[in-house]
Amino acid sequence: MEPRIQYCTTSDGVSIAYATLGDGRPIVFSTRVWGDIHRYSAMQLRPYFGALVERGWRVIFYDGRGMGSSQRDATDLGLTGRILDLEAVIEAVGSDRFALCGGQSGGPPAIAYSVQHPERVSHLVLVNTFARGAEFFESIPSLRVARDLRHIAVDQWEFYTLALANAATAFSDVETARGLAATIRAGVSPNSWITDREAIQETDVTDMLSSIAVPTLVVHDRADTIGDFSMLTTKLASRIPNARFVATDDLPRAVDEFMREGEQGAATAALPSGTAIILFADIVDSTALTERLGDAAFRTKARDLDAALRTVIREHSGTPIEGKLLGDGVLAVFTSARQAIQAAMACASSGEDAGLPLHLGLHAGDVIREDNNVYGGAVNIAARISGLSAPGEVLVSDVVRSLARTSAGVSFEDLGEQSMKGVGEPVRVWMVREAG
Repeated sequence: MEPRIQYCTTSDGVSIAYATLGDGRPIVFSTRVWGDIHRYSAMQLRPYFGALVERGWRVIFYDGRGMGSSQRDATDLGLTGRILDLEAVIEAVGSDRFALCGGQSGGPPAIAYSVQHPERVSHLVLVNTFARGAEFFESIPSLRVARDLRHIAVDQWEFYTLALANAATAFSDVETARGLAATIRAGVSPNSWITDREAIQETDVTDMLSSIAVPTLVVHDRADTIGDFSMLTTKLASRIPNARFVATDDLPRAVDEFMREGEQGAATAALPSGTAIILFADIVDSTALTERLGDAAFRTKARDLDAALRTVIREHSGTPIEGKLLGDGVLAVFTSARQAIQAAMACASSGEDAGLPLHLGLHAGDVIREDNNVYGGAVNIAARISGLSAPGEVLVSDVVRSLARTSAGVSFEDLGEQSMKGVGEPVRVWMVREAG
């Protein structure tokens, strides 16, 4: 599958190479380092773009100024110039409305464009990206290497790119690192690389996040192994109003499902019907914490934790309920008692790490699915069990314990039967302990 490469000119006179694949609805990719046409030619983007084309999308991507097949002598490599590149490609393609995806250094231009032109962006997808470039550099080992060795980049360009590529591959594959280093050298000059790195580090679109008004999906793409993007992406998602968050190893599927939500016949992830394992989590003494930290600080910490918990739940094959937020509780459903218990224990650790310990309770029973929520007496019991737990403690009903006692790899301490408000009969409760 070979892309059709064309050229357009930005409003400040820079020639930009762009390409298209497929014939479906358009999704525009805000380019990353080295340029996406250049990366595609080096085989690094073929499976991803090809999977989207197979799902019926028209993929539009380009090389930014100073890189790849675009004009190499451009000087404005900062955020302003990158936005002009994106605008020029969008105008050249001629689509009035499109999905927009920004990954890594392509995220901030995509964020800025969606704030400036919300009427044109149908969906915004942000993958392993950031709002503040300084945080990005601190999170990714290879970028720290690039920063610390930049004083030798011009004079020892080959050595510099090899050091960077080895860091990006965790020093685990010499041949892959050599190929990656060659791709960098072919895609950008040492001077442009340094200028671009410095511009990224100075980028900060944090103030724009609250103004994003288009449907937004923030993705932690776990298949990208150059660094751990989990904290960057959960933090980003917590700052964007109504943003979705997902951690996945199948990025094309996650993007496709998000952009097709609500379509007739579109596949959606159904909540479990009938019997489900129900997890309820709530911050311990949130009122006192709000008074101590202040409302704004508490809400920021709570949103960050909420995003982290939803990641943990999905990683353990659970379904977090979108209508339930921290402060009122995080509610999730599972089909496996073992996975639900493991998720609850991981949630407890996340709460401790955030300085916001949690009450955690699990129950199993019938639930009623309605829209994007679940209801029923079993949900109420899970919430009541959660309220009985000490900070960071995971309590389960006798039903959950019976389902999981031979497979969860934990032990259970009997706390006896407990009377609960709104529940007709006492419920036998067990405390989960790490296996000794």
